[in-house]
Amino acid sequence: MRDCTQLTQEEGYQIEAFLQAGHPQSGIATVLKRDKSTISREVRRNCGLRGYRPKQAQRLALAHREAKAKPRVAPGTWERVESLSCEEWSPEQVSGWLSGEQGLHVSHEWIYQPVYADKRQGGDLHTHLGCQKQHRKRYGSNDRRGQIRGRVAIDERRGLLRNAPASETGRLTQ
Repeated sequence: MRDCTQLTQEEGYQIEAFLQAGHPQSGIATVLKRDKSTISREVRRNCGLRGYRPKQAQRLALAHREAKAKPRVAPGTWERVESLSCEEWSPEQVSGWLSGEQGLHVSHEWIYQPVYADKRQGGDLHTHLGCQKQHRKRYGSNDRRGQIRGRVAIDERRGLLRNAPASETGRLTQ
């Protein structure tokens, strides 16, 4: 079975075809590699007088998803956040002021997300942030943790043993 993913529209059409062919829901679940309760719930939710209809199921799922999606910061609150940000307040300061004065609990991370989304869309709200670090993309890995400085590889150490004077090799091999 899959990990908590929604049914795709193609799977909806497959469910419709299997149901019209008279296959049981448990057999459909096995073929689609889904739990039988997922198939049962999908058919129950989207079965009308004319049977299971995948187009209608997709439309209902999208409408349900849009109804659930709410902005993290209410539009009225966001206007106040924007005005305070334009006055060079940091998102942490804005968050603290909103919770202390207005009783609204808005995380500073929730404020940063729309600011950076505004930046991606060409806005200038990010210019009012106090810290203007440039993001540097790093290529490759320069991870040096756990490595010994000045280490000598085993192959090189063996070569040193062969080239060492006899008095030292006797001591090292004993």
